[in-house]
Amino acid sequence: MKSFQDYYADDLAWCFGCGRLNLEGHHLQSFWEGETTVARFTPKAFHTAVPGFVSGGVLASIIDCHATGSASAAAHRAAGRELGDGPLPRFVTASLRVDYRHPTPLGPELVLRGRPEIASLRKVSVAVDVRVGERATVQGEAVCVALPDAMRPT
Repeated sequence: MKSFQDYYADDLAWCFGCGRLNLEGHHLQSFWEGETTVARFTPKAFHTAVPGFVSGGVLASIIDCHATGSASAAAHRAAGRELGDGPLPRFVTASLRVDYRHPTPLGPELVLRGRPEIASLRKVSVAVDVRVGERATVQGEAVCVALPDAMRPT
């Protein structure tokens, strides 16, 4: 099954967090699960904040990328299109809030669950929880907007 990020046009698939063409990135992949979105990420040893725990910056990065991928897929769906029906519109983050509820242990798989809310086809809010097992360790909210023309490759 292809992820949302697999449907980004090649010239827009370079994001550090989710770009399939960025060899050094996280390669986060997001999928629909009913009306919510899900991604899985297993942090590596170099994602450490202090021994045994994931860096807050890494957590913010994966929330950011899951939110923008979720926004892209939600806008595509709201326009009446299915995955595979052309490239997904590319969204970027206009604002990001991250609340660290509990320390996130290094080692176990992290599950991100997103809940996109459409404001318009150009603006989507996405709430994201990062979970280790049943425990939400981090909660975030991103306002995502369609990629501005100034950021498009020439």
